[in-house]
Amino acid sequence: MIRSFRIIWTSLKMALQEFRSNKLRTFLSLLGIIIGIFCIISVLSTISSLQQAIDNDLKAFGNKTIYIDKWQYTGGPDYPWWKFVKRPAPKFDELRLLRMKVPGASHFAFEMDTQDNVEAGDNSLSGVTYYGVTEEFDKIQQVIVSDGRYFQQGDFDRGEPLVVMGFRIAERLFGRSQWAVGQTVKLRGGKYATVVGVVEKQGQSIIGGWDFDNAIVVTYNFMRQMIRQENGNPKLLVQAGPNLPIDALTDELKGAMRSIRKLSPTEEDNFALNNIDTFAKQLESVFSGINIGGWFIAGISLLVGMFGVANIMFVTVRERTSQIGLKKAIGAKRGMIMTEFLLESAFLCIIGGMIGLGSVWGLTFVISGIFHFHVFIPIGIVLLTVILCLLIGVLSGIFPAFKAARMNPVVAIRSN
Repeated sequence: MIRSFRIIWTSLKMALQEFRSNKLRTFLSLLGIIIGIFCIISVLSTISSLQQAIDNDLKAFGNKTIYIDKWQYTGGPDYPWWKFVKRPAPKFDELRLLRMKVPGASHFAFEMDTQDNVEAGDNSLSGVTYYGVTEEFDKIQQVIVSDGRYFQQGDFDRGEPLVVMGFRIAERLFGRSQWAVGQTVKLRGGKYATVVGVVEKQGQSIIGGWDFDNAIVVTYNFMRQMIRQENGNPKLLVQAGPNLPIDALTDELKGAMRSIRKLSPTEEDNFALNNIDTFAKQLESVFSGINIGGWFIAGISLLVGMFGVANIMFVTVRERTSQIGLKKAIGAKRGMIMTEFLLESAFLCIIGGMIGLGSVWGLTFVISGIFHFHVFIPIGIVLLTVILCLLIGVLSGIFPAFKAARMNPVVAIRSN
């Protein structure tokens, strides 16, 4: 055990000595390793950060939730908007009928939205999004109130002139979000309402969706006093129960909507059932392609780096020929000589990997600061870097170590 530790410690000192004595040569030889590790870590870290952010955004849409709309939530150059625009918009009355026909669903909500000004005293904001919602909307969406309270059942029933305000709207109108609760604001059509709560700060979303930071939430019955239902981009939200798979919910909703709208078997659907979970599956394939591209670029750099490290080790073997001969003359075995050079090669690759890792770590702060997007390096990727560097180091040092181990001690000692 002590002998093995000595070999490892000696190899580490040799690697550090090689780096210190020939800084430029060693750095240029390790450049391929540094670039390869930089590519791998930067791609994997960016993808991991994007996936986590998108997963959080998708969760904000509601888990196992179907959005019933006249629009299909897909894009592309062949999007048939001309067909969807002719469809009838979802109606509030359809919400009650769906409750009766789809008992396996856990929550139902109706939502409509618009944009208009919000005024408070001398301050005025334009382009603020209004969300008019029904009782179970907060059971499907993540509407977390940090100050004040959310709507009560009586507020929904009577359509009370109350507002739950987004964090940024509250700050821009009143200076601090805590000061908004209890204040009166002027809304669309000259309607006055009292702020009863402020939604917890959510931050910028990558894929869009519910931007509660820059919106206000009111009850549906109060919203329809300001706009007509058909002008508010209405949609129905249905969340599956714990024992109902999302695919089964989709089938039940399709049959229920066709029945509610009295469509004959030959008529096509005049509504869209948008499953948010399918977006996550589509994005997974996109991220997989990006990962493959990152590994391909990194693989080329690492291959070049392997040749660079092998070159260093061949030069090192030549420079230490007399030392190798002396070690073998006093009893060092071939296995010990090979182990020393393999470990030294591995440590050199780890040094290059740590330089690449440090470069990515610094880059994460720059990206997070400029784009306001949190990029992090998962611990699993750090461990992968160490393992990859060890593997590359061993592969790079095999032939130089084998050459050193096979040297004739007499010839090696006389080489100088």
